[in-house]
Amino acid sequence: MSTAQTPLPPVVDAETWQRELDALRVREKAATRELDAIAAQRRRLPMVRMPEYTLVGADGPVRLAEIFDGRSQLIVYNHMWSDGNEWQCPGCTGFTSQFTRLDFLERYYDARFVIVTNGPIDEALAYRDRVGNRMEWYSSADSTFGADVDAPPDGGFAVNVFLRDGDAVYRTWHTNGRGTERFSHLQALVDVLPYGRQEDWEDSPEGWPQHGTYDQGMGSKEVAALYGAGS
Repeated sequence: MSTAQTPLPPVVDAETWQRELDALRVREKAATRELDAIAAQRRRLPMVRMPEYTLVGADGPVRLAEIFDGRSQLIVYNHMWSDGNEWQCPGCTGFTSQFTRLDFLERYYDARFVIVTNGPIDEALAYRDRVGNRMEWYSSADSTFGADVDAPPDGGFAVNVFLRDGDAVYRTWHTNGRGTERFSHLQALVDVLPYGRQEDWEDSPEGWPQHGTYDQGMGSKEVAALYGAGS
């Protein structure tokens, strides 16, 4: 990006800049308090008991309750999948490539974060290695699990959260679409840049660089080249 051809924010004195920043900070703090209130409401949600499901992991069939690996809480990212494709959803691939250090969840929060996809386990594990993903993957190809948690075959992605009490598993929360952004550090970092995400849906000043929402970003092959086997 050449700043000689791209409009710049106005240049002001330090006092004016601080005054504008202070005004923005009021809104940022209000948004933080609202997110705290939303989290408090989330902690008060009821839950629904799940039927028995058997998924497949790297070592073979595994019951849903066993995927917790002895922990009481489980976050599942339902990864979009198209059978037979060499490269799967770039959004899901890029999103999950961010999660490389999850030990703190297990050590301090009695929780685990895994990927479940509707693809066959052999294809799923091969793809995981191809793109250098570090998470544990499971397949729900022979189960209705994906469809039952709003991530059906040939459907979209989702995040689902579960709580285990003995062998009983309960679904406590779900989101999809832009609801998953809160788990990503990429959007959080880009949103504080002067030019933002540069996507055409954003409310930006006249002349700010913009492109279509899906016209720019790292594809699955690029993720593999950076992080996959042989990178």
